[in-house]
Amino acid sequence: MRRREFVAVLSGAVAWPLAANAQQQSTQVVGFVSNRSAENSARQAAAFQKGLRQAGYVEGQNVTIEYHWLDGQYDRLSPLMEDLVRRRVAVIATPGTNVGALAAKAATTTTPIVFGVGDDAVRMGLVDSLAHPGGNATGINFFVAEILAKRLGLLHELIPKAVRIAVLVNPSNPSITEATLRDVPEAARAIGLQTQTVSANNVSEIDAAFAAAERDRADALFVAPDGFLASRGVQFATLAARHRIPTAHATREEVEAGGLMSYGTDGADMYRQVGIYTGQILKGTRPADLPVLQSTKFEFVINLKTAKALGIEVPPSLLARADDVIE
Repeated sequence: MRRREFVAVLSGAVAWPLAANAQQQSTQVVGFVSNRSAENSARQAAAFQKGLRQAGYVEGQNVTIEYHWLDGQYDRLSPLMEDLVRRRVAVIATPGTNVGALAAKAATTTTPIVFGVGDDAVRMGLVDSLAHPGGNATGINFFVAEILAKRLGLLHELIPKAVRIAVLVNPSNPSITEATLRDVPEAARAIGLQTQTVSANNVSEIDAAFAAAERDRADALFVAPDGFLASRGVQFATLAARHRIPTAHATREEVEAGGLMSYGTDGADMYRQVGIYTGQILKGTRPADLPVLQSTKFEFVINLKTAKALGIEVPPSLLARADDVIE
């Protein structure tokens, strides 16, 4: 994406404080909260805006979007949510962040919340049931635990000689970390793989995680589906090339940046769905009347250029099953 296109998509991220201070009563305000970084999230912001347009809302015309890109700084969540509630934004949208959805729910029982979470929304306490949310929150379940084993299996097929897998988690995202460290080692044992855990919740710790993986002779790095980690695709690609460690990710953006492979929910579609629900609530629909949706679009993406650089020969059968191959 060209720089001017990127700036146009994320213009609200720069301009929203002024808009918030001079907010007109006729324009409804959406508080958009993501644990990603702004500079790597143009596709996600565009998908959310597309969903809003499908529901009849255009940013800058009949809705104002306040973008809050946390860049993995989860300690900002509580005061941010309290501020959004205090200022009575029309909707709080938290696509792709379990921690953000829980923080929003803890801050208010009245302000509508539209979430995108990778865990069971009922078990998380966000809704009473998927069909009948029953409160002020609804959204999309985009699955995490259910596809971790699938991604590990695809990685094993792609690199059959790999035995030691380093599993990278963000400890600041406890629900995803718990699911990853519960399900990935179990799936690994079933196919004869060994796992070791490394963690990172900031840029320097990602560097350290790669150094630790190389020191412990890991054959590949399996990256947990965390929004902050997902937004560091270029850093991952650079470190993977330097340390010659193949990486497996949850989103296609990381593979487009140079990661080896990804398997997971179509993230852009999830952001679009959150945008549609946000627009429907702006029109007056209650969150309690909008059932929690289940993601149905999944993507398997391989970066053939990265595979060749790492000396990995991709089986033709695996190429045929990929939804996209980057060359």
